[in-house]
Amino acid sequence: MTIDPDSFRSVLGRFASGITVVTTVDDTGRDMGMTVSAFASASLRPPLVSICIDHAASIHGALCAAERFGVNILASEQEALSRRFSTVESSHRFDGLGYERGESGVVLLDDALAHVECRRLARFEAGDHTLFLGEVERAEARDARPLLYYRGGYAQLER
Repeated sequence: MTIDPDSFRSVLGRFASGITVVTTVDDTGRDMGMTVSAFASASLRPPLVSICIDHAASIHGALCAAERFGVNILASEQEALSRRFSTVESSHRFDGLGYERGESGVVLLDDALAHVECRRLARFEAGDHTLFLGEVERAEARDARPLLYYRGGYAQLER
């Protein structure tokens, strides 16, 4: 039995997730970035995280070739940044934004809730996506509320 894509998307939409912007540098030295909600911790020892990227995504080829990538976990006030990295033409996503370079050279966006710098450990084909496993080399966080995605829209954490 196979579930149709619309039903599958509707069911999984009931799982609230944080929003990230994944960054890397392509083989020409150009910064690449994309909004990603398919991010998860994978292991504490060693520290590992995973991201899932659609084969059609503009960043896919760069992530396949890159040794390092960054994960910028977005804060509640960064919805516009999430939208920018999911809709603006990829060569202009960083125009006018504040950021610094991590130790690995990837972009770390200003005011993100957290930054995670990773060395790509492995990649696995998973249907129409690739699952990238990254070993965390550096991480930092600040106190703020996260930006969430739930049932096809942005949501705020109420506490």
